[in-house]
This record gives sequence, C-alpha cells and structure tokens, in this order.
Amino acid sequence: LSMPAFAARDTNASTFLLAGFPGLEQHYPWLSIPFSCIYAVVLSGNCLVLHVIRTEPTLHQPMFYFLAMLAVTDLCMGLSTVHTVLGVLWGLSREVSLDACIAQTYFIHGLSLTESGVLLAMAFDRFTAICNPLRYASILTNARIINIGLGILVRSFMFIVAPIIRLKFFRYCRSHVLSHSFCLHQDLLRLACSDIRFNSVYALALVICTLLLDSVLILVSYIRILHSVLAIASREERLKSLQTCVSHLCAVLVFYIPVIGLTMVHRFGQHLSPVVHVLMGNVYIIVPPLMNPIIYSVKTQQIRVIGLFFPKRKISEN
Repeated sequence: LSMPAFAARDTNASTFLLAGFPGLEQHYPWLSIPFSCIYAVVLSGNCLVLHVIRTEPTLHQPMFYFLAMLAVTDLCMGLSTVHTVLGVLWGLSREVSLDACIAQTYFIHGLSLTESGVLLAMAFDRFTAICNPLRYASILTNARIINIGLGILVRSFMFIVAPIIRLKFFRYCRSHVLSHSFCLHQDLLRLACSDIRFNSVYALALVICTLLLDSVLILVSYIRILHSVLAIASREERLKSLQTCVSHLCAVLVFYIPVIGLTMVHRFGQHLSPVVHVLMGNVYIIVPPLMNPIIYSVKTQQIRVIGLFFPKRKISEN
C-alpha cells in the first residue's frame, strides 16, 4: 500500500500509516539489523539489572530500588515500541489502527513521565544520602519508597488520560500518515481537523508541571549536593561523594537531552528534513532504555562486579 493511496482514503478511516524512515526504504533490511540488536540490548540489559537487584541481598537498598523502577520503565518503553518499529523495517505492516495507536501513545508518554519521576526520586535519594546521611535509613524506608513509586505511577498515567481519550473522538481528515514508526500525541494532533486547543494547552501545561518541574528540582538538589560536598574537608571524601552521583547525572542527561531535542524539532523545525524528525523521535524512544543499563553497569561497582563477573561476591557500596 503506497503512501499516496493511503492518503487518498476516506477521511473517516480508522487506520494510520507509519512513515518509518522516509527515503531509506531500500535500506530497511540493513537497518533492521542494528535496530534488532538495539532492542535486544534494551530488553536483555534491563532484565539483567532487575535480576541482579532481585537476587543480590547487598543491593536491597533505596538507591537500587529506584534503579529497579528505572529498569522496569525502560523495559516497558522498549516493549511498547519494538513491535511497530521492527514491523516497519521487516516489511510486516505499516498500518496501525486508531485504537492501537492511541494505546501506544498513552504508554509512550506515560512511561516518559514515569522515567522523569523516577529520575527525580533518584535525585532525592542522592540528596538524602549526601546531605542528611544520618537520617537516610529513617527517611527512605521501604514503605516510603513504595508510596513514592505509586505516586509516580498515578501522576504519570492518570494525568494524561483526558487528552489521550479525546484523541479517540477527533476527526482525522488529513493524510493519515504519521511521522515516525510509532505513535506520538503531537503526531496525531497534526492530522486532526477537530478543535485541538484543549489537547495543545493541556499537553504544554503537563510538560511544565512534570518534565520541566522535575528537571528544575533535580537541578536544585544537585546545587544543594554540591554545596554540601564542597564543605567536606577531605578531597578524597569529596570525590567519593560525587562519584555516587555520576551514574544518575548521566541518566538524567541521556533522558532530558533527547526530550528537549524532540520538543524543539516539533515546535520549531517544520522546515527541517523529515529524516531529522524521525531521527530525533527514535533517539527519544531508544537511547534512554539502551544507555541506562550500560551506564549503571559501567559506573556502579555492585552491578558491574556482582552481576557480570563475580555473581556471589559481596562488596561494599560505592
């Protein structure tokens, strides 16, 4: 089914066509190889992190509980997108129904908000460990960690219900060709002929109240951490304290840089090549789930040593 033929369908059609990678159709068999490898690393890497945290008693502490939440989020992000991306590259199907597209949109954006919330919780963990170490265990109890996790889930998946449900009742009278190999809220809005002002305003407000607020609070927490670390007399102790934050800082950058890039491209990059939009969309979806297990396996001594080389060895925390 060609894209022009699909674009000419009846405006009440309930299916969309995933654009995939415009101009690179002849290279799909080759592109499918690195994408298949990437998704294999995403799934196996995050499963490995979860397995190591579950089976190693020395990792049953708040820092690694939050890491487990991050791994579950990344694992779900991979599972929610792999079927449509590889379906396009393998030539299985480029069509997606409206209901399936809305469901994928819900999970992609819900999981993105979840990841931002977990990164904020991890920043709070590092702040408490460095700035208030004597009360660390009493502040981050198991019950409080569970409540934080539930709060993140409620915030992420409840607040986006209203605009996602409205997508079901929009009239889509344009080309029905989506910009990526998966469904995003802004892509569906671009094809809608209904009044989308509520969705546009709500989405902007939600981004400000979640992603932007989370990033500001993370920045504030690290300013406080840096202030506390600089007050430590010993240079070795200062470096040791900062080293416990390196993995989290890398994870924050890996998440927020693609989010900012994709937002800028969608808002101000209408004149850019479609390849740029597709590239930023895939970076936003793939890079955090791919890099987080690698970052924590390389920078966190417990996971690197226990999980990969000496499964039964007991070591102290970084």
